[in-house]
Amino acid sequence: MQKKTYAGQPVVTLNNGVDIPALGFGVWQMENPDECEKAVVKAIHTGYRMIDTAAIYQNETAVGQAVKNSGVSRDELFITSKVWVQDHGYEQTKKAFQRTLDRLQMDYLDMYLVHWPYGDFLGTWKALEELYAEGKITAIGVCNFTVEKLEELKANSTVPPVINQIELHPVFQQKELQIYDRENNIITQPWSPLGNGNADLLNNSQLEAVAGKYSKTAAQVILRWHLQEGFVVIPKSVTPSRIEENFNVFDFELTEEEMDIVRSLDTGKRLFFDPKDPDWEEKMLKSRADI
Repeated sequence: MQKKTYAGQPVVTLNNGVDIPALGFGVWQMENPDECEKAVVKAIHTGYRMIDTAAIYQNETAVGQAVKNSGVSRDELFITSKVWVQDHGYEQTKKAFQRTLDRLQMDYLDMYLVHWPYGDFLGTWKALEELYAEGKITAIGVCNFTVEKLEELKANSTVPPVINQIELHPVFQQKELQIYDRENNIITQPWSPLGNGNADLLNNSQLEAVAGKYSKTAAQVILRWHLQEGFVVIPKSVTPSRIEENFNVFDFELTEEEMDIVRSLDTGKRLFFDPKDPDWEEKMLKSRADI
């Protein structure tokens, strides 16, 4: 497959040589199909070339329709989806992958991720390795994997993950996991990079002071920080002005001192789910989404 380019946007090169746009568009919590489709079309028209969805979001069909209606060739886009916990295991993952392709109306994925490190994720990874070898996926990776789970995967696989998508934002930076990912040539990809719109974060006086220097917003400063840390970042919004604002972060650069201001905001406290929480794991393993 010919290597893609993304209209002069900054890219990050994955450990298999594939380039991924450094800034993409997430669609988590976009449950209304029409709203999701409009948001994705707006994002693509704004300039985003990477779209991140998942089976459990139940909006893959809307994403696929948006891509078709965007006027931008599929070959110019980087599309990611994820296999959900209840479809873990070799055979089930193969079937889940085909359902994802069918909903997206596509014949390949740029990236497919293991959404959580629960159940038979090693069987799932074996299926991903085969789909990757067959050219049906350009890159394979994981989400929410701890150091321990990444070590377990390493000991039982032949293809390393290209990305570990994790909760990461200024108030929860997972620095130990960042170091592990970097040492193992895995790109860290923050989900909820703005802390899910955390009011205390977006109204932080230190961030606002930095933002004022560049005539930007605190959210733009945070996204710029993610980019300069070498992360691949996927902000989400259904508001057209915010979709544009989140993409308008390529025309300024933070100093090291300003980067340190953002780094200093780390509290070590999650805002969301803990992959080490046995209650959360049990809940997900027992639940069943119609996907």
